[in-house]
Amino acid sequence: MEFLLNEDRLALAETVRDYLAGTHGPDVLRRLDAGDNRDPAIWQGLVNMGLTGLLVPEEFGGLGLGFVDAALIARECGRACLAEPLVDTAFVAVPWLLSQGDTAQMAAIVSGTAKPSVAHRINPWVSDGDGAALDSIDPLRNLTRPVGTSSSDPLLLDLGALMSAAQLVGLAEAMLDQSAAYAKIRTQFGQPIGAFQAVKHQLATAAVAIEFAKPVVWRAAQALSDGLVSAPVHISHAKVAASDAAIQMAETAIQVHGAMGYTYEVDLHFWMKRSWALSGAWGSRAFHLKRIDDAVIGGGLEIGPDQTFA
Repeated sequence: MEFLLNEDRLALAETVRDYLAGTHGPDVLRRLDAGDNRDPAIWQGLVNMGLTGLLVPEEFGGLGLGFVDAALIARECGRACLAEPLVDTAFVAVPWLLSQGDTAQMAAIVSGTAKPSVAHRINPWVSDGDGAALDSIDPLRNLTRPVGTSSSDPLLLDLGALMSAAQLVGLAEAMLDQSAAYAKIRTQFGQPIGAFQAVKHQLATAAVAIEFAKPVVWRAAQALSDGLVSAPVHISHAKVAASDAAIQMAETAIQVHGAMGYTYEVDLHFWMKRSWALSGAWGSRAFHLKRIDDAVIGGGLEIGPDQTFA
C-alpha cells in the first residue's frame, strides 16, 4: 500500500506556495487589512493557475482533480494566510454543488467571475457572501449573515471541516517558521534565545504535533475521495488534530516572541487570528470529539489492526 504523496501533487502544491510567497507576504496582508481586504490581481493570479477549477470536472473547463490535491493547496492557503476566498469557493462550494447536481455556475467559477458561498447550519456566517456584514476575529475574513435557508447536509459540513483542517496545518507551519526564525535573531544574555533548551523544547513539541496532524488530514481527504462510510470520523479526527496543533503552535509562538507577539506590529497576529477563527469554524472541538466518540465507543467504526488500513 502506497502512503506517500505523489510527485505531481507535491509539485503543484510547491508551485502554489511559491506564487503565494511572492504575491501574498506580510506586507500585502497589512495593505489588505488597511483597505478592503481583497485584491483583484491576487484573485486573477489564482484563476490563471487553474485553482478555481481544481475540483471542477474537465467537461466544464476545470482540472478535475481530487480532495487530496485540494487539501494540499488549502494547506498552502493557510501557510500564506490567504485573504481571497479560494478555499470556501473552489474546495467547499464546488464539490457540494456538484453533489447536488448543480453545474450551472461551474464555467463561471473556473473563470473566476463567480464566487459561490454556501451556508451550513453549524455556521452562523458565510465567507464573501451577500447579506449583513459580521465581525470576525480575523480582519481578513469578510463574513456575512447567510441569506435564505442554510443547508444541514453532512457532506457540506465534512467539506468545510476538512478544508479548515488543511488550512490549520499550513497556518501552524507558518507560525513555526516565524518563531524559529525569530529565535535565531532575538538575543538574551549574549546569545540567541533559540540556544536555550526551554525554547528548543517548546518549538520541538509544537513541531511534533504538526507532523502528527498532517497524515491525519491527508487520510481524511483520501477517505472522502474514496467515499468511505468512515470518512466523517476521519474528518473529525483531522479537524481536532489540526486545530490542536495550530492552537498549540500559536501559544508557543507567543511564548517565543514574548509579550510583543500580541501586538499589531508583529506579523504573527494574522496567522494566530486565522487559526482561532478556523478552529471554531465548521464544528467546534467538542462537536468533532463527540462524532469520534459516537463512532468508536458507539460501535459505528470498526477498530483494530485488521481495520486500520482497510
